[in-house]
Amino acid sequence: MTNKGIDLEKHIRSIPDWPKKGILFRDITPLLADAKAFSAAVDALSVGFRQAGVEYVAAVEARGFIFGAAVAMKIGAGFVPIRKKGKLPYKTESVSYELEYGTDTLEVHHDAVCKAAKVLMVDDLLATGGTMMAACKLIEKIGGHVVGIAFLIELCELAGRQKLTGYKITTLISY
Repeated sequence: MTNKGIDLEKHIRSIPDWPKKGILFRDITPLLADAKAFSAAVDALSVGFRQAGVEYVAAVEARGFIFGAAVAMKIGAGFVPIRKKGKLPYKTESVSYELEYGTDTLEVHHDAVCKAAKVLMVDDLLATGGTMMAACKLIEKIGGHVVGIAFLIELCELAGRQKLTGYKITTLISY
């Protein structure tokens, strides 16, 4: 994807066999290190949502926080951190979801969004879709309305988009 004349894909580093053999890891740190590329990515993630009345942007730790907070500032919305179990200090709601080997749990403060508030979900990467589906369910559980999901990168062969049917999905770079 090109935005503001910047080819965002050129700022993604591919690292073979990390974190284990057979995985081709897509490293976003070169994009984050380049101020113009990072700004262009945030602008592109924000475009379809500036006039949509989004009240909150929610994102799952850790890399999701980087893009989610920046998009929230760009569109004038609040930011909602979704964290792994046991990391938030106040009353929480939680959703557990299946991983390849076991389960995991996400939490959010029970009062993180107003009832029926429009929420944009943001993350750096769409792989299998399980984490984002759990995050969407969590926001809906506390009364939010997910109006869209924006990803910097989508790994198409992992078919994560299929888990997220019914949501408006935006991706900037597809592999």
